[in-house]
Amino acid sequence: MGNAGDAITAAEDSLEDYAFRFVPRSFRRWSAGAVGATALGSIAFLADFSIGASVGLEHGTANAVLGILLASTIIFAIGLPVAYYAARYNLDLDLIARGSGFGYHGSIITTVIFAGFTCIFFALEGAIMAQGLYAAAGIPLPVGYVISTIVVIPIVVFGMRALERLQSWTTPLWLVLALSPLIWLVFTEPELVGEFLVFPGEGDGTVSFSAVVASASVCFALTPQLAEQIDYLRMMPPRTRANRTIWGVSFVFSGPGWVIFSGLKQVLGVFLAVYLIVKIDPTLGTRAVEPVRQFLGMYQALIPDWVALILALVLIVLAQVKINVTNAYSGSLAWSNVYTRITRRYVRRSAFVVFNLAIALTLMLLDVFSLISFVLSLYANVVMAWLVTISSDIVVNKLLLRISPRFPEFRRGMLHDWNPVGLVSVTLASLLSLAAFAGLFGETLRPYSVLIAIVVAFVTTPVVALATRGRYYLRRQDDGIPIPLLDDDGNPTADKLRCHVTGFTFERPDMLVSAEPGPNGEVQFVSSLALTLDETGRYVLPPDRLNGEASRTAGT
Repeated sequence: MGNAGDAITAAEDSLEDYAFRFVPRSFRRWSAGAVGATALGSIAFLADFSIGASVGLEHGTANAVLGILLASTIIFAIGLPVAYYAARYNLDLDLIARGSGFGYHGSIITTVIFAGFTCIFFALEGAIMAQGLYAAAGIPLPVGYVISTIVVIPIVVFGMRALERLQSWTTPLWLVLALSPLIWLVFTEPELVGEFLVFPGEGDGTVSFSAVVASASVCFALTPQLAEQIDYLRMMPPRTRANRTIWGVSFVFSGPGWVIFSGLKQVLGVFLAVYLIVKIDPTLGTRAVEPVRQFLGMYQALIPDWVALILALVLIVLAQVKINVTNAYSGSLAWSNVYTRITRRYVRRSAFVVFNLAIALTLMLLDVFSLISFVLSLYANVVMAWLVTISSDIVVNKLLLRISPRFPEFRRGMLHDWNPVGLVSVTLASLLSLAAFAGLFGETLRPYSVLIAIVVAFVTTPVVALATRGRYYLRRQDDGIPIPLLDDDGNPTADKLRCHVTGFTFERPDMLVSAEPGPNGEVQFVSSLALTLDETGRYVLPPDRLNGEASRTAGT
């Protein structure tokens, strides 16, 4: 290896982050309920309100709500198998992607897509916080952008433990501030509900499938939030007979179930935008999509203006810190993962926190918030191509066809570097959907671009796997270790082995037999972390001489 010191430093750092490997049982000391509550705390973001408001103002309440429902249903279905694999096998989305159609290096593409999501949504949420600071204290928006960026750094650098504490004590306060005045407003002014239901938007309010799909297309861009939920879900304790119920409930609601709460917030965003335009200021126009104006208008209807301003600011700052520490944390893990696998060099995650935030700040200064509908609609095409490919590989190729190995292999040496299954699927689905989005297939198909991405990715994934006979999933069938990979309950085992490169002990699912024997010819073990940083490849076992049939039955 080019730098043994890198491996030791990375091993020490990753005791908190686990950016390159699965989360060992020794670290997962939280209960399933605690992990679920922490994961749900990260969905306090206010961009939902803006997204719902933007599609409601454009397409009307009926089309917007139906679009939100359509998107939420599809996102839940796509997210369910992916989130289950994360919680069951304690892997992040990059590690799952490696063994679900992309290969060891191929998953870098998916990680870059996700890292881009964290930057975009940090920028949107940071812009909302800056709007709140401007409304409350007259702080110029550019200065507010800087404040909203740097405020999360002290929390993010401390990793998962700091995030767990932040989310656990702030979530109840956020719920009270966000929901109490809304409930009171509905009960005191029930006529608002009727006006909300018939709001026509920019058209005549007629329900049309194209308007429903166009509304859903914006909402689909939120799908990568699943990856941020997974960064928490991978901390789930082993599922046993004793904790099966609470484990399942926590998994469903904090994993794929995040979209239920997200969808509700989007509908509330439509309601608040309608309230502002109908009851407060009919000339607001697109400014009604700003959560600052939404909550401030709602508070001012109930309490004195100065109190309303304080509460609105507290809610907005609280929500932005809650979500943006997650955006910055997950983004830094993603960029760190990409950099380390490309260069075989390790740089501390804190450096990528700064890198991620710098991109987000640039987007804020470019006023990405004003283009929220267009940016999210465009991004949704690639997002859905990526996540549907992974979900399709798990459901169809792993569980139904059994072409793909059932256990999501992630270790270097066990996988081929590139797998055409995922690469062809995500590329074809992205190109076709983006072409439709650009109008190259005519105006009729433009609203359906995201649906094109979903269908093409879902179909192409098993087709390519069948065409290649599953040959590109596994490079090796056996990692050389006689200890079982999973325990009797199907959880990754907790047996520990010593890595001869780093000197650290790692749990069995993180280890392989090293290609380099010991001084006396004895078998040595090497961690997946050390293999990630190995520039020479001298620790990587040679490939098996497998035919397609052997690869097809691997791990089933």
